[in-house]
Amino acid sequence: MLRLAFIFPGQGAQYIGMGQELAENIPASAEVFRVADGLLDFPLSSLCFAGPAEKLEQTEYAQPAILATSIAALQAVKSIDIEPVVLAGLSLGEYTALVAAGTLTLEEALPLVRLRGRLMQEAVPRGQGSMSAVMGLDNEVVEDICRNTEGYVAVANYNAIKQVVISGESMAVVRAGAALKESGGKVVPLAVSVPSHCRLMFDAAMRLRSELEKLNWKEPHIPVVSNVNAEKNPAAEQVGLLVQQLYSPVRWEQSVRYMLGEIDYFIEIGPGSSLSGLIKRIDRNAMLGNIEDMKSLEKIKEKVETLCRKG
Repeated sequence: MLRLAFIFPGQGAQYIGMGQELAENIPASAEVFRVADGLLDFPLSSLCFAGPAEKLEQTEYAQPAILATSIAALQAVKSIDIEPVVLAGLSLGEYTALVAAGTLTLEEALPLVRLRGRLMQEAVPRGQGSMSAVMGLDNEVVEDICRNTEGYVAVANYNAIKQVVISGESMAVVRAGAALKESGGKVVPLAVSVPSHCRLMFDAAMRLRSELEKLNWKEPHIPVVSNVNAEKNPAAEQVGLLVQQLYSPVRWEQSVRYMLGEIDYFIEIGPGSSLSGLIKRIDRNAMLGNIEDMKSLEKIKEKVETLCRKG
């Protein structure tokens, strides 16, 4: 039996036109966008399909847009009759995974992630926080430099082997970046307005908790691996984990390694293929592909059929 993990992207994966082809060809995918348009106070489908880019990049709009597009792609996957044994998502993508697992409904998740995005944006005045990707250094080196940098900066994402993201006060991120370059690392500032997954998001996390506690959390019918502890967790733990997720580092590399013990391949579902690239850095043999449009859907279908025939 082919053991698959479905994984879902986070913020940054958005692009104009995402989900449009699936909605035009697959009724179940179109229905996701119809529901989203009815739930929110803006036309989400139009934003996904036509932009404008400036609005699609804003955190409070990007998050529900990516979630809806990913669920629309998941609905398309049902047409090729494959099932995962485990789910996970990067940051925002974890909410998509929880919808896919039946722990949250789409109707609960869309307003929730829009609120999450707005709270994150409001937590730190624009320009006072930033993030940078760091490549080529061991985690311990990056952590040590962050600890010894003036101001606040910390590791926000453990993405892959020698590939992390740092987050914090803008000047501290710049200072840490300079020290990391001196140590032989490659540092790339990220085009984000929110310093995610660090203690600057603590107040936003506390405000989000009250909304999370109002929801009717159901036990997942497919286990979801958390960004916080890189393990499967019951429904009763989800509120605490999602609160903590906002101000704690995303342990993506650790989550992938955990899933590698149980699965044969990963399929990335939703806009882009950023997670596929990270997984290839962790284990080149584990990746199967991504699904974001009709071409990629057909490609996965052919790959799965070939693998099943080989048995």
